[in-house]
Formats: sequence, C-alpha cells, structure tokens
Amino acid sequence: MRIVLIVIDSGGIGAAPDASYFGDEGANTLEHVAAWVPALSLPHLAAMGLNRLVFLPRDDQIPLQGVAYAMIPQARGKDTLAGHWEMMGITIGRPFETFSEGFPDSVLALVESIVKRPILGNEVASGTDIINRLGDLHRQTGFPIVYTSADSVLQIAAHEETISPEVLYQWCQELRQALDHSSYRIGRVIARPFSGEKGQYVRTSRRHDFTIQPPGLTVLNYLLESGIETIAVGKIGDIFSGQGLSRHLASQSNLDGLQITLKSMAHAKSDTFIFTNLVEFDSHYGHRRNPSGYAQALKELDDFLPTLWGQLEVDDQLWITADHGCDPTFKGTDHTRERVPWLAYGPAIKPRMGAVRMGFGDIGATLAALWKVPYPFPGVPAHHLIGKE
Repeated sequence: MRIVLIVIDSGGIGAAPDASYFGDEGANTLEHVAAWVPALSLPHLAAMGLNRLVFLPRDDQIPLQGVAYAMIPQARGKDTLAGHWEMMGITIGRPFETFSEGFPDSVLALVESIVKRPILGNEVASGTDIINRLGDLHRQTGFPIVYTSADSVLQIAAHEETISPEVLYQWCQELRQALDHSSYRIGRVIARPFSGEKGQYVRTSRRHDFTIQPPGLTVLNYLLESGIETIAVGKIGDIFSGQGLSRHLASQSNLDGLQITLKSMAHAKSDTFIFTNLVEFDSHYGHRRNPSGYAQALKELDDFLPTLWGQLEVDDQLWITADHGCDPTFKGTDHTRERVPWLAYGPAIKPRMGAVRMGFGDIGATLAALWKVPYPFPGVPAHHLIGKE
C-alpha cells in the first residue's frame, strides 16, 4: 500500500468558524481564485470532490470519483508549522511569535553575534522588495539582510556572490540552535539566497528553512518505526526537522515536486507514505496577491493528476489537502484562517461526500489506522478510506 499526500500550500476553502479571531472573515482562497479566472477548468480536482467544497464555475457538474471532506483547523495558528504538524498529530495551543515592528534588540544581538557583522533591514517586508531596496548596500558592505513577515519567521537574505549559500546555511543553523535555547518561539529561520544585478535581484531556488523541532513524536515516527517508508518532498523535511522521515527530497518548483513525487511512487516499496508540499501556491501567488498565477498553478496540478492516478495500484490512495489559506484576493498579504479540503482518490475508494472533520489530525489518524500503528493523538480515522462504511 502506498499513500501519497499532496499539500496545496495555502489552498483554503472558506473561512473557518474562528476566522473573526484572526480578522479573516470572508476569505476563501480556492473559490475566489476560480471566480477571478472564469476560464479556469480543474476537471480532475473537481472529480476528486473539490467542486463539492467550493464553486468551480466550469466544473460544477463533473461527477464525483473520490471522497471529499472539509476540515476545520484546531491549532491556535494559521502558519505552515501549525497546519502540517496538526495533520501528523501535534495540535499547537499557543501560536508562534510574530514581530509586526521588526525584531527586538535582543534578537538582533543574537543574529550579529553569529554573523559577526552588522545587519541590514530588520523590518516586515516582502522578500522580493527588500532585496532590491537593500541589495546594492548589502553587496557593498557584506552585511546580510534580515527581515520578517506576518508569519513567525526570521529570514536572512544574501547575494550568492557576496555570501555563499553554504555560509548562509551555517549562520541560519547556528541561529536556529541559539533560538531554541532562548525564550523566543520563532517557527522558522529561513536562508534566502538571491542573485542578479542592481534593480533585478531575484531569490534563487536554494532557499532552506531551519524549523523549530516538533515538541514530540508524530505519526511519522510511528510509521517509520513500524517499517513504513516515509518520503518527504519539498519543504516537508524542513517542517518536521527530518523527524520520522526516511528520506527528504528537495524540490525546485511545484512541477518539480510533482515529478519527484511521481518518481518516488514508481520506485517505492510496498508500504510507503509520500508527503509532498507544493510551496509556490503560497510563496509565489498567495502572499504576492497574484490570483491569476495561483489559477495557473492549480491548472498545472490538475493537468498532472492523471499521470499520478496512472501509478496507483489497487490498495494505493492519493490525497490532496492544504495547511491554511492565503487568499490572493483578500486584504493584506498574510495567511488566512480557513477550512481546507481533504480529497482522496484510489482504485478501491467508493465515491462519496464525507462529513466535515473537526481537525486536521484525522489525516494522521487515518494513516495510523491503515497501517495499524499507534496514534496517541487527537483525530478520528476516516472510515471511508480504511474500508469501513
């Protein structure tokens, strides 16, 4: 049996019941993207049940071929870690810290003690904007650019010809370790290499996230200990700090991640869980408020689905979900607090519309039930996916 879980990073399907607490009433990432691009057709996602969860103008009549659920987040946060960790059994009760006015002097002192030089920036900023504003000064001085966003992140950007990515990674690794021994709960330290010339600086694909470790075991650990191969594609390995994973395969783009997933399926042993994150939905289109780009990325995924379906054997299943929303038509540039889809397709699955699920942990619970491993976490298995009606 092979289970493939693909995360549309930020693919929300409408405001969660507690969206008002986050200021996100009215957000609906996938439905608003579909409305923004009326010509968008997603027949394969619709067949998996997405057209039962959001209105897809071109695909609302496509018959259901999979099982579709809406899931309501329970974690007290709408970030990458909160969403992915909840899927695998850890529901955080206290959000990670964010810094709406930049980092305090104590954090900056910690950064400067590691990089051994002053820093530039220290502001809430778009990465593409700040490297073009401060890129020239960075190259002249060798001072790294430090910035954050609405997420719990500390990002360090450096031109690859000024500070090598290897040095940047070492700084970020040391900073991650230092923060883990401090009083600050910062979810991710992100190395952001960039390249190019004045006025045309661009971030490269050599980004690397140094994530706070999960506070305990996840279902990934139980799967691995039971002999199930666990393969991470994209930034999944960073999200879980490598914990509970057999292999971590980095990807350069959404399409590259899908191709790596396909190759992993082809070479997987009989019992394998493949966990893929498609980050460009969030980083390239959600945060940058580009609904047209988001629609094109959805079309790219939809076009690839039949190829993945073709690899499924009788007991295999392909699941698609999301970790939060990031509605590119909504106010601001932050993630949005939304319900997410859980779409499942496989040769042995009987099509049906499932009930709303209270928590992403039902995904982990279902994995545990399928492979009969312990699951001492919140969550209820989806009986339709484990052969129990």
